[in-house]
Order: sequence, then structure tokens, then C-alpha cells
Amino acid sequence: MSHATGRVWSPVITPFSQDLAADTERFVAQCRWLLDADVGLAVFGTNSEANSLSVEEKIRLLDALIEAGIPAARLMPGTGACALPDTVAQTRHAVGKGVEGVLMLPPFYYKGVSDEGLFRYFSEVIERVGDDALRIYLYHIPPVSQVPLSLTLVERLLAAYPRNVVGVKDSSGDWANTRALIDNFAADGFQVYAGSEPFLLQTLRAGGAGCISATANVNPAPIARLARDWQAADADAQQAALIRTRKLFERFPMIPALKAVTARYSGVGQWARLRPPLVELDETQCQELFASLDEIGFDMPGLKHS
Repeated sequence: MSHATGRVWSPVITPFSQDLAADTERFVAQCRWLLDADVGLAVFGTNSEANSLSVEEKIRLLDALIEAGIPAARLMPGTGACALPDTVAQTRHAVGKGVEGVLMLPPFYYKGVSDEGLFRYFSEVIERVGDDALRIYLYHIPPVSQVPLSLTLVERLLAAYPRNVVGVKDSSGDWANTRALIDNFAADGFQVYAGSEPFLLQTLRAGGAGCISATANVNPAPIARLARDWQAADADAQQAALIRTRKLFERFPMIPALKAVTARYSGVGQWARLRPPLVELDETQCQELFASLDEIGFDMPGLKHS
């Protein structure tokens, strides 16, 4: 099933003030800037430093977005946590706010867990939230979580909860796995998102839904354009340009790089700040990244005014 237009979501970076508290006002402004570029908001994702935020903080930030008039239908908050009650609390709250769906990590502390254990975890969350409006996008990110979600597990969850388990973000970096998810499940409307935009065009051509990507934080409009125009004559050239930009960021630790660049183009130095244990890029890294971006004429239009 090919999608007429693909969709792009950004795991929105979280701004921190000097005391390391989340800066709500700046967070809302950043989300508005992304929405203006036609990018959805996968707040509390990996690049949001979500696992450095408390459950209470994430609930408060989501409330702030809704209160500021950010449309709930453009939100896909990350709600997966190691502790089942934390996942249930965040998920129940998000569903109650009317979000498009939730992006759910597996419990990631224990390694080598069985498909049976993971099935029970997701099943418990779904049963305890107990809401037909719950739409889960599974989050497969084995390079970070070290807890993969197998095709067998996805198949079992879809059979048990076809109305609640509606998609997956595949951040394995393995095209064969993304392709298998699309080939096995997309025909029934299951939405398969690539974990980064280098895979966007092939995902859409294969019948996937789009991408949920770190660099949508900094290069949103061009990524969203390819998702919309993926059947255009210049789609391959658009894809090549996106890959070129992405590769510049991949030479550095991703979250510090996204924040350094956002600080530079917004003129707000505080954007560079991270919560420990993550640390900022050093001066040399910043100069190298900025020079390489200048070389390709990179810009973040409208960010200063947001």
C-alpha cells in the first residue's frame, strides 16, 4: 500500500535553562517552528533526552504544548519506560489529551529478554490504559536499547491488539528489517516509519509511511518536502541532498550536534545545553560542524523569529 504523501516526525530536542530545568516557553516555540515546516512532533524521543526527563516533567511539558494550542493530532509523545507503571501513567495521560499516537520503547534495562516477556509488557500497558483511542507506534532501536522487537513479536501484538498497535519506528539502520516490516504488515494499514531520512525515499516507494528522524529537528522543511513529493521527477536528487546533510551531523554525537546547530541558527546560546551524562560539543567540534554546514549553504529559516 503506497501512501499518497509520506509523513515526517521530529523527536523534538528539549531546551534546558541554567538550572537544567526544561524551558517550556522555548520548547513550545520550537514545536511551532517544526509544525510550520510540516513536521509532526514526536516529543520525548531519543533525541529529546527523554530518558533524562522524569515522568512528571514529560506530563507537564505535554500539557504545556496542548495549552499553547499545539494540535494534539500532530503529537506522538514517547511514553516507553523501564517501569510498567511509568509507561502506563504517561500513556494514559497522552491518550487522554487526544494525541495522534504514542511512540513506545520496550523496557530496555534488562537485556536478552524473551518475546514472551515483551509481549506481556506491551499487553499489560494496553490492558491497563484500557482505551480504544490508544494508538501505539512500537519503537525498535536496538543500537541504543539493545532490546530488539522481532517480526514475530510484532505479528503477535497485531493479532492480539489490531486496533491499538498501529505502527513502528525502525531505527535499526537495517533496510532489510524495515523492508520486512513493510512487506509483512503494511498492506493492512500498519504504518512503518524509517528511523532516519536517508531511508525515506525507499521506505515510501516500498509502501512505508515516512520517517521519524533526529535531523528533522534542524532540516525539517526539505525532509517534509521529499515526503510530500516523493513521486516527483527530482525525488532522487532531493534524497541525495538530505543524505549529504545528514552525514555531516553523523560525524558528531547526534544530540549535542543538533543542539549546537540550533543554538547557532536561533542565536540562543542556551540551546546548546544538555542534561548530564550528555555533554556539549567542544569548540573544535562546533567549528568543524559549522564550517561543513556553511559549505553546503545550510540554513534554518525562520528559527530566529520563532
